[in-house]
Amino acid sequence: MPDCTIERLTERTFPDFLFLLERLAEYEHLDPPDEEGRVRLAADAFGDSPRFEGYLCRFNGQPVGYVTFYFTYSTFLARPTLFLEDLFVLEHYRGRGLGGRLFEFCRSEARNRGCGRMDWMVLTWNEPSIRFYEKIGASRLDWYTYRLDREKL
Repeated sequence: MPDCTIERLTERTFPDFLFLLERLAEYEHLDPPDEEGRVRLAADAFGDSPRFEGYLCRFNGQPVGYVTFYFTYSTFLARPTLFLEDLFVLEHYRGRGLGGRLFEFCRSEARNRGCGRMDWMVLTWNEPSIRFYEKIGASRLDWYTYRLDREKL
């Protein structure tokens, strides 16, 4: 797909990332990061020890999707785990294989970096994503996800 490129997020392309992140928030019915959150995102992406990596997907030069991930560690495998945080493509560009390209990019990064596995979560109502993940052979785990919000930490 020559019109599709995947490029590492930079300070110059950060506004494109924020635009896409806001579209994901709309899709998931969540509040996007506020101004302080945006500042933290930039610091966490571009600091001396980045907390996450972000990549933009461009189609014909236009930013149409992105992926973010970070690494955790599996003590049982004694290898890192690539944790896929966000994978998003604008609605108008879905169905063209761009999400699959972003996902395959993550798989490749996990293999190249010696990961033992790749993990992610999907909202229970997001049937198109669930169908995609199950079609490529991903397994739904028998684990419950728990969370302590910031005010409860």
